[in-house]
Amino acid sequence: MYIIRRWWDRYALQILLVSLALVAAWAIRQTQGAAIFEMYQVITHPFQSEPTQAERLGNARLLELQARVVELESQNQKLKELLDYGTPGERRGIAVPVVGRSADHWWQQVTLGRGSQGGIQVGFIVTAPGGLVGRVISVTPNTCRVLLISDPSSQIGVTISRSRYVGFLQGQSASYAVMQFFDKVPDVRRGDVVSTSPYSQIFPSGLPVGRVESVNMNKSPAPEAVIALSAPIPYLEWVVVYPHN
Repeated sequence: MYIIRRWWDRYALQILLVSLALVAAWAIRQTQGAAIFEMYQVITHPFQSEPTQAERLGNARLLELQARVVELESQNQKLKELLDYGTPGERRGIAVPVVGRSADHWWQQVTLGRGSQGGIQVGFIVTAPGGLVGRVISVTPNTCRVLLISDPSSQIGVTISRSRYVGFLQGQSASYAVMQFFDKVPDVRRGDVVSTSPYSQIFPSGLPVGRVESVNMNKSPAPEAVIALSAPIPYLEWVVVYPHN
């Protein structure tokens, strides 16, 4: 008993320190260092000065400017892409921003930030990267309104590019439309490209509209196809407007 007590008096401190080290190591592993960070915050908090009101305002202003730079860079990139898209060959259009959409008619009409003073007229064609968007239906000096091809009241003559079968397209939702064929047994299949028809009196022929998503050959009085529109109708920010020559 005397030997054990003597041994304990000699090594007790070392055993205690080793035990504390093991417990601390286990705690760090379980909390991934969070406990130490919290302890550091508690110890150093009295020595940390609170930011002044001027510093808070300065930090908020810096964050605002950083956010504006990111937004401007994004808009600049989109505008560059749009200008590259809108000026191929003989077709030179006017790049115009979308400035208004009604929450009740999000995929039916949009308002553009350019009007008669900027050369826009009723009947002008509106496109975006991906293809046809719609046509101008009313104009003010500084704005114009566009009827989108996704609007149910919009009917467009279209053709299947591969087989040349024709029909008319009617808007159904923000991203889809329905094509009704004139023929009873059209040559059409999923993935076919749909473009404006050579017989269209409203739009130039050959403008991309979308792709066939599905076909219903049993639809009466004529077969129908669901068309996935190729232009990003729900996310329009800039468009290209040009005359219907």
